[in-house]
Amino acid sequence: MHTDNFWYENAVFYHIYPLGLTGAPLTNEGASTAGNGILQVIDWIPHLQKLGITAVYFGPVWESGTHGYDTHDYYKLDSRLGTNEDFKVVCDALHNVGIRIVLDGVFNHVGRGFFAFLDVLENRESSPYKDWFAGVNFGWNNSYNDGFSYESWSGCEELVKLNLYNQDVRRHLLDAVAMWMDEFHIDGLRLDAADCIQKDFFKELRHFVKSRRSDFWLMGEIIHGNYRDWANDDMLDSVTNYECWKGIYSSHNDKNYFEIAHSLNRQFGKGGIYEGLHLYNFVDNHDVNRIYSLLKEKKHLLNVYTMLFTMPGMPSIYYGSEWGIEGEKAAGSGADVPLRPAIDIRAMEGINEDLIAHIAELAREYHRNKTLRFGEFENVEIRNQQLIYARYLDDAYTLVAFNLSEDPWETTITYHGDCHKISLGAYESTLIH
Repeated sequence: MHTDNFWYENAVFYHIYPLGLTGAPLTNEGASTAGNGILQVIDWIPHLQKLGITAVYFGPVWESGTHGYDTHDYYKLDSRLGTNEDFKVVCDALHNVGIRIVLDGVFNHVGRGFFAFLDVLENRESSPYKDWFAGVNFGWNNSYNDGFSYESWSGCEELVKLNLYNQDVRRHLLDAVAMWMDEFHIDGLRLDAADCIQKDFFKELRHFVKSRRSDFWLMGEIIHGNYRDWANDDMLDSVTNYECWKGIYSSHNDKNYFEIAHSLNRQFGKGGIYEGLHLYNFVDNHDVNRIYSLLKEKKHLLNVYTMLFTMPGMPSIYYGSEWGIEGEKAAGSGADVPLRPAIDIRAMEGINEDLIAHIAELAREYHRNKTLRFGEFENVEIRNQQLIYARYLDDAYTLVAFNLSEDPWETTITYHGDCHKISLGAYESTLIH
C-alpha cells in the first residue's frame, strides 16, 4: 500500500556516475590521481532543483581500482573523487535543499585490491580471510596466475565474489552501511547485481537498516526474473524496471505502442503481476546506450520522457540525458566509458532547453498530481502509433495520450463519464485531467 509517509514513493531521481561526471582518471594510482572532483556536484544543485529532482542516486563512490565496482575500501571515498570530508560537504549541501541521497551498495564482489584479498594473495591457506571469498580453491589457478582460483562476477576475475555466508563478511558490510548512514546520513541503497546475492542477506540488510530508519530505501538491480522475488516486505522496497526500459524505446522505434501497452498492463493493470509495487523506472543508465542514441527518430524523445513520468513507479533521469546527449557502448574493457562522460555543468547552459523545460514540467506535474504517483493503471485506447492510458485514484484521474506519428491525430473518448476531445500534433503527448 502506498502512502505519503515514504519519501521514495514521491521521489524524482537523478542518477549520477561520479567517476564519469567528474572526469576522474580511469585507473586509481593513489596520490598521483587523487583529486576532489566530488565537490563539483555542489555546482549541479541549482540545475537539479530546476528539474524538480528530489533524490540523487550516486554510482560507486568508495575507494576502487578502476570503474568503482571493484571496491578496495568500503569506508573511504575514492581518492580520485576526494576525501570523506569532501563527500560530507556534498551530502550536507544536497540535504540542505531537500534532496535525498542513495548510494550504490556493491556487495556481491570486490576488487583484487581489497585488503582481505591481498592477505589471501600473500598468505594463501594461512590467511584468516580465505573464507571471505566464494569458491577459493588452492589446488587450481586463474588468469592472474595466483596459484588458486575463486568465483567472480560473470567470469570477470578482477571482480572477486564475496562469500556472503560468512558472518564476518556480512558484519564488515553492515558496519560500512552503518557508517554511511551515521556520517553521510544517506537515505537509501541501490544494490548492485542483486540477482547474484543470497536473499537472506537482503533480509538481514533490511532488518538492519529499517531498525535504524524506517524510511530507509532499498532498491535492487534486477534485469530478468520475477521482480517480486526481490521486491517484497521481507527484502527490498523496489527493483529496476528493465522490462519497461526496453519496451519504451523499442515501441517508439518500431512504431508499435502495443508493446509498451502490453508491458504496462501486464505489470500494473488490474491484477497485474506487479500491481502495488513502486518500481524504479528509467530510459537509460550507466550500463546501456543513451536514450537519444537508442531512438531512431529523435523527435520521439519528448514522448519518451512523458511516458517515464506518467507510468506507475518512480522516474529516474541519468545525468546528461536531459540535454539529449549521445552515448553508445564501445568494445573491449572500456566499453562503458562512452556512457559515463565528464560533464561541466557550466558548459551546458542553453543546450536543448525545450527538453529541459519538458522534463521540469513533467516533474512538477508528478509532484502535484497524486494520480501519477499512486494511481492505478488502465489502458484506454491502443493503436500502433497512438496510445491513451489512465492513472486513476479514488474519483480523480489523469489521461495520458501519445502520438508517435509524423501526422496529427484527433480522437474523442469518454472516460469515467467525461467526454474528452484529444488533438495531438506530430510526435506529441499530453496529460488530461
